[in-house]
Amino acid sequence: MDVTQASNECTTVLEEIGGAVICERSFLEEILVGVVGRGHVLLEDVPGTGKTLTARSVATALGLSFSRIQFTPDLLPADVTGTHVFNERERAFEFTEGPIFANIVLADEINRAPPKTQAALLEAMEEGQVTVDGETRRLPDPFFVIATQNPVEQEGTFPLPEAQVDRFLVKTSMGYPDGAGEVELLRRRAGREAGSPTVSTVLEPTQIDQLRRVPETVRVDEDLLEYVAALTRETRTDGRVEVGVSPRGTQRLFEAARAYATLVGREYVTPDDIKRVAKSVLAHRLVLTPDATVNQVDKTQVIESVLESVSVPTLE
Repeated sequence: MDVTQASNECTTVLEEIGGAVICERSFLEEILVGVVGRGHVLLEDVPGTGKTLTARSVATALGLSFSRIQFTPDLLPADVTGTHVFNERERAFEFTEGPIFANIVLADEINRAPPKTQAALLEAMEEGQVTVDGETRRLPDPFFVIATQNPVEQEGTFPLPEAQVDRFLVKTSMGYPDGAGEVELLRRRAGREAGSPTVSTVLEPTQIDQLRRVPETVRVDEDLLEYVAALTRETRTDGRVEVGVSPRGTQRLFEAARAYATLVGREYVTPDDIKRVAKSVLAHRLVLTPDATVNQVDKTQVIESVLESVSVPTLE
């Protein structure tokens, strides 16, 4: 599969999901950047905006298995990864797979689970495997996590540790629909007999594997490599930031830029591609100073300042 074919496939997927989910196309593009860029996506949004529908629609359109895990304070790691159950007939313990064994896993309200359970996802997200009772098992390929958290209600929640937040390639927000979109929701609600909009499968799992290989062929010139590094290094010197973007974050920005170039059908990365994905890839990786936190500094504003202060490479 070449870049043009990959872009066409991505456009088909976006149009199919967009027919069922009322949201901005840019939001769906950021999720697809996560899929194509071999990463994971964190959605921070208020309840009732359609996050679960979006995740399920993405899985259906891509022809992948889907699993939803509702994170709660009493959820145990074994409830996520699976556990050994004694088989009375065979007189032996057998492993029962947990809901993590799916291509696309929706970790709903991930910040409601205690740190020990949140940590059960770390190995899965980074290595594509889980270890239970000393035995390692591979997860389905591809494996992709869409996690959600509620930014409004913080009672009874456990903030994600920075090490886990750093595992997400993209953090984005669905937001409220516009006026026309909300009217369309009411039309669908009025038509009870019609049911919810459905999504058709437009890709096969084998095509997903090919699609995710395409960004590796996208060219990134030397001056853009320096630009990416300069952006992340600038976050470490900002007075509002206590901990800037890590080297892992630098690599993720590089990967996301190539994935976005693939989406738009370009065989090379441009500075605009990097700027397009910078906020969603970098902002959640920042740790602000106490003063900045008290003053309610928005992390995306820091990234905007960084984008303005770092010189953009120009064609000679």
